[in-house]
Amino acid sequence: MSLMMLYLPALLLIALFLFSAIKILREYERGVVFQLGRFWRVKGPGLILLIPMVQQMVRVDLRTIVMDVPSQDLISRDNVSVKVNAVVYFRVIDPKNAIINVEHFYEAISQLAQTTLRSVLGRHDLDEMLADREKLNDDIREVLDRQTDAWGVKVANVEIKHVDVNETMIRAIARQAEAERQRRAKVIHAEGEQQAAEKLVAAAKLLGADPRAIQLRYLQTLTEIAGERSSTIVFPLPMDLVEPMLARLKQERPG
Repeated sequence: MSLMMLYLPALLLIALFLFSAIKILREYERGVVFQLGRFWRVKGPGLILLIPMVQQMVRVDLRTIVMDVPSQDLISRDNVSVKVNAVVYFRVIDPKNAIINVEHFYEAISQLAQTTLRSVLGRHDLDEMLADREKLNDDIREVLDRQTDAWGVKVANVEIKHVDVNETMIRAIARQAEAERQRRAKVIHAEGEQQAAEKLVAAAKLLGADPRAIQLRYLQTLTEIAGERSSTIVFPLPMDLVEPMLARLKQERPG
């Protein structure tokens, strides 16, 4: 019994040494190992052996992280106050830089995403935020990816989720959309009138090329008028008949 008590502290020290020395990293984890405070190497996955009190290890997750960007108040280029939130997908591709070059890379990317969201969207109109989301997503992703490259982080995607506009601006936008529809309707009506006038001019030139065509058109008009159920019929009189009569009346007048 006394012999067992004698070796018990040594056994406890060995167990504590093995517990501190043996580390197991999963397939998606890497260990950034520091030796006496200096970077040594990146190890993993699998079984890792460390020298206690000499080497320390920091675990880094290499899986894609989904980060929700809180709603941000911003003013668009056309002076519209909106609230925008987004989601960012990123992952660590260089564990060494993610630990050494930045403190708490998750918090750093969160703050950078918020400021970048306000900066990029503030340079665009509200219509662009609503219609060109894919382009804006790419612009924000490029800015974030360029800034986080030194941190060993790759920003894979950025998605704008909601663009909230206050009730007053919604009514103003509705009035603007109604005015735009009216403008388009007037333009379409004017274009129709222009096309109809061009067709009438072309038809008049075609009919004027042959007097018989005008006579046939006159007879067709009389046929259409005769089909109307009306006690009064008004029909055009051809100028070919009127001009000889007017000329004869002028000749018969006494000078």
